[in-house]
Amino acid sequence: MLVFYFLCGVAIWLGLVSLRGGLRFSAYVRREVTAQRSDYTPLVSVIAPFRGVDQHQRENLNALFEQRYPEYEIVFVTDSVADPGISILTEVCSSRSDKLQFVDLSQRSSLSELPDPLASNLNDNLKIVGLKLVIAGAATDSGQKVHNLQAAIAHINPKSEVIVLVDSDARPHAFWLQYLVAPLSDENLGAATGYRWFTPPGFSFSGALRSVWNASITSALGAATDKNFCWGGSTAISRKTFDELNVNARWRGSISDDFTLTRVLHEAGLPIKFVPQCLLVSADECGFRELLEFTTRQLKITRVYAGHLWKASLLGSAQFVLVFFGGLVLLLWRWRAGLAIEPLAILLLIIFLLGAAKSWFRLKAVEIALASYRLRLGKDLPAHLLLWPLASALFLWNSIAAAFSKRINWRGISYELKSPQEAVIIARESNQDG
Repeated sequence: MLVFYFLCGVAIWLGLVSLRGGLRFSAYVRREVTAQRSDYTPLVSVIAPFRGVDQHQRENLNALFEQRYPEYEIVFVTDSVADPGISILTEVCSSRSDKLQFVDLSQRSSLSELPDPLASNLNDNLKIVGLKLVIAGAATDSGQKVHNLQAAIAHINPKSEVIVLVDSDARPHAFWLQYLVAPLSDENLGAATGYRWFTPPGFSFSGALRSVWNASITSALGAATDKNFCWGGSTAISRKTFDELNVNARWRGSISDDFTLTRVLHEAGLPIKFVPQCLLVSADECGFRELLEFTTRQLKITRVYAGHLWKASLLGSAQFVLVFFGGLVLLLWRWRAGLAIEPLAILLLIIFLLGAAKSWFRLKAVEIALASYRLRLGKDLPAHLLLWPLASALFLWNSIAAAFSKRINWRGISYELKSPQEAVIIARESNQDG
């Protein structure tokens, strides 16, 4: 028991360190939300890759068209003209034709592979600073998303000063683009980034657990610009920096646009600023299968691109599971054996309360950054307070799975992750329904 009490002491110390990190995250978010924003608003190219149909795709697309930003273009990109997401894109574009007061600068040559009626629909019914749909074709030597991004980069407006990446399953608020681009007025900054925040519309155990699991990564971002990472679903980088660092070429062979971009910026010694106002809500439902697939895929990618983070996840989650869940089993055994349980119960309660406190501070900070979702986020509070130990156990499962396999499935394509510069496509589904 003395050895176990010692391990509990270590877990409590780590819990205090983690809580301090949560408090720092909370303080950073509160400072940033009230800080004065730069009025830097250059011409921006928003690149929006998609494959298949996401849940709430129409709402997510509409959000891109409703940005309160003076001048920007949107470059949509997918790999196939048969992608079912294209029909939803054209429907949304057509329905908004009377509301958009911009000039269409899209190049018809970029739509040459589309059926004529569809190309006409996109060009005639839309008026926006720039609107393109790029058909990138099938990837051969990179992940499909990276391949799509490389194709889209070749079609952005030559006058664009900033490149912004956004995921198709995220829903930006109206001022997202302003907040994300503004920090780049500092020419010494490498990139500005947000992150995802899952908040399922209804309650499901899997959806709630995914939200809690993902939230622990969110609070790793903060004031330490040298330790922040880019998230490809909400990242802005100046065109000049992108070109000088040769990011497009560095993407070749990679499956992860954001891990690769983060590495390039860190190698160049350029800071990455986390912008709390650019947290993007993902309101998708999630079943247990999707939960395991998503979380394990993230750890497999992490193992390949940031092995030190994977090792930290493996060791940290293993230590917690051993102490907390092992402690619960020991507590039950001692209770049934008629032995004293009070000291052990108190230690386990302290460990639990430290984690719950961090979750509470983190969620309250996110409620400030995502003020329009405050009511909805408030309903997620019980899950964040109660499920965080299970999220730690899930991290252990993910980390162990990543130790034995580097194969992932992403948007209907199966990959073998050989190295950060080599992703081999094993199998491909021709169409994606979601």
